[in-house]
Amino acid sequence: MNTIVVLLDTLNRHLLPTYGGDWVKTPNIERLAEKSVVFDQHWSGSLPCMPARRDLLTGRTAFLEKGWGGIEPFDETLPNVLRKGGVFSHIVTDHYHYFATGGENYCQSFTTWDFHRGQEDDPWHSTVSEPEVPAEHYGRVRTQYERNRKRFLQEEDYAGPRTMRAACDWLESNAEEDNYFLMVEAFDPHEPFDCPKHYLDLYQDDYKGPLYNWPNYGDVDVPEEAVAHVRKRYAANLTMIDHWLGKLLDTMDRLALWQDTLLIFTTDHGFLLGEHQKMGKNQMHVFNELAHIPMMIHVPGGEHNGTRISALTQNIDVMPTILDYMNVAIPDQVKGHSLRGLLEGQMDKVRNAAIYGYHGMAVNVTDGNYTYMRAPRAADNHPCFTYTAMPTTFRSYLGNQVQELIETGRFLPYTRFPLFKVPMSRQDEPYATNRQVMETKLYDISQDYQQQHAIQDAELEARMIRLLKESMHEANTPLEQFERLGL
Repeated sequence: MNTIVVLLDTLNRHLLPTYGGDWVKTPNIERLAEKSVVFDQHWSGSLPCMPARRDLLTGRTAFLEKGWGGIEPFDETLPNVLRKGGVFSHIVTDHYHYFATGGENYCQSFTTWDFHRGQEDDPWHSTVSEPEVPAEHYGRVRTQYERNRKRFLQEEDYAGPRTMRAACDWLESNAEEDNYFLMVEAFDPHEPFDCPKHYLDLYQDDYKGPLYNWPNYGDVDVPEEAVAHVRKRYAANLTMIDHWLGKLLDTMDRLALWQDTLLIFTTDHGFLLGEHQKMGKNQMHVFNELAHIPMMIHVPGGEHNGTRISALTQNIDVMPTILDYMNVAIPDQVKGHSLRGLLEGQMDKVRNAAIYGYHGMAVNVTDGNYTYMRAPRAADNHPCFTYTAMPTTFRSYLGNQVQELIETGRFLPYTRFPLFKVPMSRQDEPYATNRQVMETKLYDISQDYQQQHAIQDAELEARMIRLLKESMHEANTPLEQFERLGL
């Protein structure tokens, strides 16, 4: 028995034909869906990139205790647990955040890893002189990516295609092996939305304006024609990585791997492309476009492949599902649920709710019919702390500005490892990060999936609050989070 996880970063569920999209071309994702059970109510947990991966690899929703950062010394990661069970693990990735400050110990827990360079700001191609950048542009243009893209002379040079090709090569070279876990992770279709022109031509793009392939996060700040253009650039980037995903599926066909391989296809989160008059992520409420994500699971010999499951699931359920199928014991720390019973038709439900969000921002809960976005009670966001034994965050160290306020101790109930308790808010100063999420919102997504019309219903809100509190307690949420949210 083998397992393969394919994770495409920033994959918008609602654009995929498998989930009702009608204009983006992803024939190989559709091809995979035909061989898989498609999950219709699958949700993120912690956002964005690294928090989502910590959830995926530990089976815990961690955003209420920590944001962006490395794997902790006390984390039981999927590759480590598999190793103890005698399973070899390998990751092929072009996700360069794994190798920046704040991304420690993810790839290193695999038996072996393979990194393909050049995405976004990866400090890869080195020139002392500054590269030329367009005089006119919308959004972001960063000098390191301008350096990197000079090495993309043909399609095969782009990092995403190289990643998929390397995964194919690994499968070819291990064709006779058994009992392994392979994670294939492509940064595409993450921004900057960059690919050979023939993919953009598929979308009849006639845009004549300034360069725009990397949106600023926040309110839409470009003309309508630029929004249409960047949506097509996203689609083109997705179609490119879909093409190379097809080569992975071809390899599985040729090597007859479907008969004994569990394959899970998913993402970390989505990306706003003008919906809600917003671009990107991180700054705004976690709308469905960001949190409601695709997942497909091919079960070897599964009689339910080709069907759909409407039960509520989320990213922390991936780890225990893999361990269950690989016959490896699930650690007590894991809060996710194995989906094997759903996949094999023995269960119709594993959870009542999914909670998701960013550390220190609004906390969100869904039961599949409603979404509730609980805002902080006060603009100073107090009290809010990060709990970590690895005080790093996004490309930086954590707590340098509040050194005298950091406490140490054993603060989390599921580990005796001593931690730093780093204040992320103070009552004597403003907290700017939450400025777009200070309004609590309730939506009926069964009738208003696009979340255009928040509703007022005191009885329903009380029920969603109970569901939120139950879910937060289940996740071992630090108690001050309840105070921060006015709960």
